[in-house]
Amino acid sequence: MSRASQSHSHSQMKLLLSILLLAAETGHEQTMGAIAGQQPPITREGCPDKCGETSIPFPFGMARGCFRPGFQVVCNHSFRPPRAFLADNGGRTYQRMMDQNYTGPSFRPGEPLRRNKAVELIDVSVDKSEARIYTAVSSICSTSGTHAVGRYAFTYLDKAGPFLASPVRNVLVGVGARVEATMVSSFGETEKAMAYRPSCLSDLVGNLQFTTDGECSGRGCCVAVLPPEAPLLTRFVAGFRPRHRRPGWESSPCSYGMVVQSSWYNFSTPDLYGYEALSGRLARGVPAVLDFAIRKGRCPPDGQQPPAGYACVSGNSSCSNEARGYVCKCSEHYHGNPYITNGCQDVDECKLRKQSHELRLLYPCYDDGICSNRVGGYDCRCKPGMKGAAIKGHCTEKFPLPAKVVVGIAAFIVVSVLMVMSHQLLKLKRFYEQNGGPVLKGVKNIRIYRRKQLKQITNNYRHIIGEGHFGKVYMGTLEDKQHVAIKISIKVDKDMKKEFIDEVIIQSGMRHKNIVRLLGCCLEVDAPMLVYEYAARGSLHDVLFGLRRIDIIPVHTRLGIAVGSAEGLAYMHSAVESTIRHGDVKSANILLDDKFIPKVSDFGTTRLLVRGKSVKTERVVGDLNYIDPIYMEHGVVTQKSDVYGFGVVLMELITRRPAIHDDRRSYVASFVQASLDKQARNFFDQAITSEGDIKLLEMVGEVAVECLKPNPEERLDMKQVEQCLVQIMGQSAQHAQETSYHGDLSPAPDDIPLLKETRIARMQ
Repeated sequence: MSRASQSHSHSQMKLLLSILLLAAETGHEQTMGAIAGQQPPITREGCPDKCGETSIPFPFGMARGCFRPGFQVVCNHSFRPPRAFLADNGGRTYQRMMDQNYTGPSFRPGEPLRRNKAVELIDVSVDKSEARIYTAVSSICSTSGTHAVGRYAFTYLDKAGPFLASPVRNVLVGVGARVEATMVSSFGETEKAMAYRPSCLSDLVGNLQFTTDGECSGRGCCVAVLPPEAPLLTRFVAGFRPRHRRPGWESSPCSYGMVVQSSWYNFSTPDLYGYEALSGRLARGVPAVLDFAIRKGRCPPDGQQPPAGYACVSGNSSCSNEARGYVCKCSEHYHGNPYITNGCQDVDECKLRKQSHELRLLYPCYDDGICSNRVGGYDCRCKPGMKGAAIKGHCTEKFPLPAKVVVGIAAFIVVSVLMVMSHQLLKLKRFYEQNGGPVLKGVKNIRIYRRKQLKQITNNYRHIIGEGHFGKVYMGTLEDKQHVAIKISIKVDKDMKKEFIDEVIIQSGMRHKNIVRLLGCCLEVDAPMLVYEYAARGSLHDVLFGLRRIDIIPVHTRLGIAVGSAEGLAYMHSAVESTIRHGDVKSANILLDDKFIPKVSDFGTTRLLVRGKSVKTERVVGDLNYIDPIYMEHGVVTQKSDVYGFGVVLMELITRRPAIHDDRRSYVASFVQASLDKQARNFFDQAITSEGDIKLLEMVGEVAVECLKPNPEERLDMKQVEQCLVQIMGQSAQHAQETSYHGDLSPAPDDIPLLKETRIARMQ
């Protein structure tokens, strides 16, 4: 067989597997039947193949003689429709529900109440050797400051049986304002042996507003992936470490843990509120995936007769050894159930390819070809009077002389047009290579756009949304209706080529909610164009001082902008493989979306700090209103230079006075001196009148002063700045809660623990 034929066969196999897996995942045997053009059998003759809406394929079964040992299913007809459950195998496969009360200041556990229930079966995929079951959600719910109720779901699978919990297809998920979910496995009857114990932590520190729907990032929801080398899981439970006592239990009383199918659970913030909000919504349980195999025996060596009781009884099937036993599969171009006689049936590719575009790609036979099915495959031949490879679309016919003359004339015209076009194409290619296209095309997370595509996206560059020394910024709309900002970059010569490529690679790798995301670039132009996500409210400078000015900006909104901006810069400084400095931190380079979420932007002066090398540079040019005095004196830009610029941004945010540069640096100096004299409030935005809000601004002002220290070594780093601002945000939330019950209880202006610790460390 030629390499081309092998490659085509391999591609066919991959696409067929994806379609078969989709059919198994959805549990629709009708989809499987459509693939073969008929409904194949799924169980032995005379055996029931359904329990309610659940298909029961052999080796699973419900009646005597209809299942292999360990695969018995019980159909409970008390439900409407009936539901399928795994047989308990003599009390070795079941779920144990345990309720336990916790009382007192130390939450001492009381005597647990245990009850057993059968394991409900959702569906079976013979092709993937998987079964999905419902597992209950474990929970611990506070009913007061000194009382909690724990509910735990232990899943027991027969140790000698065919089932193992899949470490690849399942994850541990914890949900709660303060929860450390833990998966315990391989416990004994005393439930004390803990051989395998992954865990994850979710802690909002009392700030429920920080949650985001759909994200399991440790803020309201966390996830722990089970490594593939996990032990053979036959018994497991999702539990909790002792974190029951926490403030705010009235609004978020419950924490949850579950072992669940990967990507099945989609976090929703309402799950945090109310008593048993999540476990009530998922009362039936959540899906978990079990791997199954024939546990007794191994695949027979090639050329040897299968042993007695061998499970792969269908012709056109194969055997694969697993960790504990073996599984059966249908051969290529066959599908069905390899565990029953004649269960693997031939696929009629010619009928199948008429059903969808995807199947036509899987089984190609172009318009000039004639498709004919055969056992174990299909043939595609050219129509009469034509020759070539129809399966590749290469059928050709003999042309008469007049046709050849016409073709010759047409070819001449085409060649003439191509010669005109080739000059333009060579020009585009030169720009593409000059701007680093051969390197950037292999970079993940970034799309290379053609010049024609950008012209369509921008509606012929009609809408300008910004302009500066670099050029213009245009509004664009992608095919999915997402708005984007398209910015003309600097012209790249051969000396700047590597630097430009490095900067694009750095930006494409930065994925953070507070950093403007680089989506793609166009390199077929003299000055490359960069495609960024769009920020609806423009820059912070616009909102504070410009055409998009908003008269009243609440203090909690300003704190959110400060915290998010600090998070973005801290991520740049420490959350990637090589540390980065921005080089031009200012309010004009902090964009705001429609919800005032800040996004750090404009990386035209960003530089990669290669560890172990000099940090000096002569090419960074920043805004004099925000630039570090050390850079002005020594030409050195460090991450502490970003901290200085961010300190000026904080001043603008709380004073609403635009930064102005002069030789004495009076803008910064006057504020710092006023802050040291406890007179900083004289500079604050006059629209802020609440004493509590003014106290919060004073705390932000203290952080700004720490950022503006003349000696860079005495400044906070961005992570410390972020933590200080988060602490202030927490005090803001606490202040808002307390004032709603007790009036205006102003926070203490010096109550910033991290700032106090830093000062004490300097004094020592």
